[in-house]
Amino acid sequence: MVMTTTRGRETRGQAKKLRETGNDLPEATRSGVAKLMNARLADCIDLQTMCKQAHWNVRGPQFIALHKLFDKVNEAVAEYADLLAERVVQLGGMAEGTARVAAQRSTLTEYPLGITTGVEHVTALSGVLAQFGKKVRTGIEETQDLDDADSADILTEISRGLDKWLWFVEVHNND
Repeated sequence: MVMTTTRGRETRGQAKKLRETGNDLPEATRSGVAKLMNARLADCIDLQTMCKQAHWNVRGPQFIALHKLFDKVNEAVAEYADLLAERVVQLGGMAEGTARVAAQRSTLTEYPLGITTGVEHVTALSGVLAQFGKKVRTGIEETQDLDDADSADILTEISRGLDKWLWFVEVHNND
């Protein structure tokens, strides 16, 4: 593993070599999929923290409904993170899911910290849910191109769940 310096501290670089496993997928497939799943894991962990940010800070007449909803979304997203991380390890990779790694690698739009109203949180959270959903759907295609149907199935399961939670959050818009 390569050591790099970040802000004066040493950190471990992304693992390059897969461990041996009885999984019969070619090493190139396992490596490519592990890298892709770790990228989505970073996004997923970031999304999870955004759900909690909304949960903790929402205010207004829809408080209790949104407070509970955002917590349920967080629970589902935590399960998605677990699915992603476990798939990486199943393929012989190392799940890279620390908060620091997620912050460094996430491709999601940063969550606005100063918002408080239900409408603001619904708008912000639905935006990042949609963003993550798009990344996951792209991952489905990429894992299919790498001939890993099982990983594509995992991403399909996550995509279906994200679409449901996006719908549940978006329904709170007053349009």
